[in-house]
Amino acid sequence: MKRLLKHTLFLACSMVVLFNCSGGDGGGSEGDQDNPPSAATLQFPEQNSECTDGTNITDTKSTISFDWSDAQNATSYQLVLKNLATQSTSTHNANESNLALEIDRGTPFSWYIVSRNSGTQTAQSSTWKFYNAGDPETSYAPFPADLVSPEMGVGLPNTTTTVTLQWSGSDVDNDIEGYEVLFGTSNQPTNSLGNTTSTTKDVTVNTGNDYYWKIITTDAEGNSSTSEIFQFKVK
Repeated sequence: MKRLLKHTLFLACSMVVLFNCSGGDGGGSEGDQDNPPSAATLQFPEQNSECTDGTNITDTKSTISFDWSDAQNATSYQLVLKNLATQSTSTHNANESNLALEIDRGTPFSWYIVSRNSGTQTAQSSTWKFYNAGDPETSYAPFPADLVSPEMGVGLPNTTTTVTLQWSGSDVDNDIEGYEVLFGTSNQPTNSLGNTTSTTKDVTVNTGNDYYWKIITTDAEGNSSTSEIFQFKVK
């Protein structure tokens, strides 16, 4: 009887060990599939550059090859391209770390890459800007300013009386002369607060109002560009 009991206990323990080992292997395999992808590093077109390496198709279009680094654990990518002249955005899928696109010549763009794995996890690269070269020019207009703060749609406390507008500017020719600040309660702000060489401007606000603002950037050649319009509310 004792020998039979020992044999039964040995078989039971063996089954538990086999079951635990099998469960552990399955969980590890599933976890590997869920590893989040890393963010890609952009390579070309380069940041704040004039892209002259495209293949001209017509007077208004050329093909540009976008390149970025392979992202760890990524199985596919999305290239998000924004025409900074029209503010229109397009999304393009890729399985490799490069993609050729037909885009407008003589036009400023921004782009970034979204890395994806086989699940739903993603990672986003930094955003770069470039000018797709057109006919030979002596200078390009500045890139539209990036509005930084207050962020789009933010609500500020009702005790707020002064807000610091903040933005950043960039230019292929590196000859920005200054910025004009347009600010007010109209959703198409036309009230100018004057010109400045700074990238900040303090404005006075009142409780219960929505405010809108944008920046016009001008360079030494008299070329200019206009940013998007941002809105914020003082509660």
